[in-house]
Amino acid sequence: MPEQFVLWAAGDAHVGTDIKSGRESLAEAIRQSEGAGGADLPSFDWDIMLDVGDMSGSQTPPDDEEGKLAVAQYGALTKHRREQVYNLVGNHDATRGVRGAQWWFRKWLDPTGEHSAFSGVHAEQRPFPVKGTWERYKFEVGNRVFLVMGDRNDLDPPIGRGDYGGFPAGAVTQETFEWWKNELQANADRIVISAHHHMLKETTVASGDWEGVDNGYHGRFEAGAPVGASYLYFVGEARDSSQFERFIAEHPGALDLWIGGHTHTHPDDHTGGRSHIESKWGATFVNCAALSQHHGRRNIAMSRVLTFAEGSDQVRVQCYLHTDQYAAPGWYAPAERVIRLTRPFERG
Repeated sequence: MPEQFVLWAAGDAHVGTDIKSGRESLAEAIRQSEGAGGADLPSFDWDIMLDVGDMSGSQTPPDDEEGKLAVAQYGALTKHRREQVYNLVGNHDATRGVRGAQWWFRKWLDPTGEHSAFSGVHAEQRPFPVKGTWERYKFEVGNRVFLVMGDRNDLDPPIGRGDYGGFPAGAVTQETFEWWKNELQANADRIVISAHHHMLKETTVASGDWEGVDNGYHGRFEAGAPVGASYLYFVGEARDSSQFERFIAEHPGALDLWIGGHTHTHPDDHTGGRSHIESKWGATFVNCAALSQHHGRRNIAMSRVLTFAEGSDQVRVQCYLHTDQYAAPGWYAPAERVIRLTRPFERG
């Protein structure tokens, strides 16, 4: 049997929201994955977890107490190390001010291991070393390169709410886009997997203009570009510039996968005529949100498990339901897909 590599893609835990209802959104999912979620629930092994942001549930900048809560819930890990989880920053995680840009994420979730005393992340213990900064970094697994980009919703309005937290519309700096583009060009002979908190425009469920607010997924803030509330809307200060979308369209096959979250809903939703997993421009887009049960009116607690097989260009994508809100918890077979890469996976 070919050797397998399992990627657990999850996010939008909103730990501060769910804990108010007595639910540990992140810790519960970890326990389920490791076989401690109950005798009737299936477990699954994973090599790494990619967390796509919105660890915080706060509508204003998160504080140290919620940071401690997130770290405590990572304490549920018994079969995996904290360093097997790779994090990026979402719009609800946005902070700024005298403590520095995105200080909360950098202190408590810390992908580069700069604040180990708080985050528990030790860079030298990463199974796949991180190269870059909290804002944009990469790591390599065999012939795959992961390009991880943090949302910059901490900036001035309309890109963010300034000192009052982030608006829903997604944002990266122009420098991050240029880094991403250059990495795709430099890795033309490899499998490239990108990750950001938001999906790209018109790729997956409810990711078109106005779809996020008109359909009740996100709050409508007139000062914060509500038209783009459900996708990566800003590149630098440019609104809806389509720089990511245009580059992928002009370079078919350059990108294999885009993994994100942000828009929480049930696994069979097709708002805008799109599901959670769609192919476009020769790439596959996977919305893996959300681990939270209580943050928002439409979300179902779920995540995605992607299984790569050595020597194969096919990836099995499974949906795991973490509660019984929608169907029996565990694997939800109707949402399972098989997607194709540009080339076979080689672990090396």
